[in-house]
Amino acid sequence: MTALFKIAVLLPVPAVFSPCPFIHYNVRIDPNSLSFNMWKEIPVPFYLSVYFFDILNPEEIIQGQKPQVQERGPYVYREFRHKSNITFNNNDTVSFLEHRSYQFQPDKSHGQESDYIVMPNILVLSASMMMENRPGILKLIMTLAFSTLGQRAFMNRTVGEIMWGYDDPLIHLINQYFPNSLPFKGKFGLFAELNNSDSGLFTVFTGVKDFSRIHLVDKWNGVSKVNFWHSDQCNMINGTSGQMWAPFMTPESSLEFYSPEACRSMKLIYKEQGMFGGIPTFRFVAPNTLFANGSVYPPNEGFCPCRESGIQNVSTCRFNAPLFLSHPHFYNADPVLAEAVSGLHPNPKEHSLFLDIHPVTGIPMNCSVKLQLSLFLKSVKGIGQTGNIQPVVLPLMWFEESGAMEGETLQTFYTQLVLMPKVLQYAQYVLLALGCILLLIPIIYQIRSQEKCYLFWISFKKGSKDKEAVQAYSEFLMTSAPKGTVLQEARL
Repeated sequence: MTALFKIAVLLPVPAVFSPCPFIHYNVRIDPNSLSFNMWKEIPVPFYLSVYFFDILNPEEIIQGQKPQVQERGPYVYREFRHKSNITFNNNDTVSFLEHRSYQFQPDKSHGQESDYIVMPNILVLSASMMMENRPGILKLIMTLAFSTLGQRAFMNRTVGEIMWGYDDPLIHLINQYFPNSLPFKGKFGLFAELNNSDSGLFTVFTGVKDFSRIHLVDKWNGVSKVNFWHSDQCNMINGTSGQMWAPFMTPESSLEFYSPEACRSMKLIYKEQGMFGGIPTFRFVAPNTLFANGSVYPPNEGFCPCRESGIQNVSTCRFNAPLFLSHPHFYNADPVLAEAVSGLHPNPKEHSLFLDIHPVTGIPMNCSVKLQLSLFLKSVKGIGQTGNIQPVVLPLMWFEESGAMEGETLQTFYTQLVLMPKVLQYAQYVLLALGCILLLIPIIYQIRSQEKCYLFWISFKKGSKDKEAVQAYSEFLMTSAPKGTVLQEARL
């Protein structure tokens, strides 16, 4: 209420009862806005749910047979986020680092971090692919090195090791003889670089001076575009940082954000209206073209070299390993991808992503972002560990990052940013009606006064009997009749 009174003092009278200034004031990135603390310390509990594809026939795959996998999980982690190094700049922007950490949640998981999973040896198979066109002597040396270190095409590791890293003699060997060839020096894990780290330095517009650019990314790590891809369009950093969007959305709006993990900007499209905790929402989903290849969707040509449609090659931003990003189970991708691996069952209910946004404020209410990481593997002539592996895009794991506003945070949001603007909106009509009533009272009083004078003037023109009747009638006009009184018509 205090914030509301401050706005009322600063705004002209007609604007006080419009919800737009109230929303403008409270969604911009300003220490005095209601949503600033929500932006700084996200109060919504986020969870990372990880599903692994346990390989059932590793030896048969090396012999050239079709891979068979079994989904394991979820292994659920509570995600903690907080912003630091918040710096307001002179060009209506703010820079910040967002730190992340993860904590395993046994009660929400279907398994323990000590569970063993059989999966491709990413280091061995990626290194083999990189040596495909090298001289045979180098391939022989690599084969001998793998054998000496006990490296094979597939490995059996615990969930904790796959997630957060494990010591590998191959990493130490590479770093010793080929320094700076790997982006990591110690343990290797799929999420090792994400835990107790940040997502890079974001600089976004606050919306204080120019509300039309609110939350849009100005720079990431000091650059306005990346250099991972092969076209300017694909390298552009578009949209927001993925936490809040501009308010006053319509079904024609889209959600665009830059993802450092995917090394690219993504755009979601409107699907339908809904409700979340009594709050109206717009649901945004991924378009069919999000991971389409260049032949299906030409603007994605910059992400190539491409394979089948529905998977994106991310090797250029993942130390040249043949890794691919897609929807889980190759949902919404070329059917040949799922058919090449036994045990995959894509369906929209379980494997599509969505964001539910409050359209008036642009704040997410409920979200579920699901992505899959896969590895392309095949036999490389001259490297014995790859055997007769047939070319296949083999899924490693998929994960869901989810969060929903709840409890006191949800109630506060509803009261301050939904209920209050509605009250202000309806208050203007109530006050307008009261103003009309107050305006009519003196008009009615004036009309009746003039009617009384006219009747008295008429009475002077007639007899005394008529005078008494007119006087009685005029007195009635100036006073309220008692309840139940029936007036008799006076004959003049």
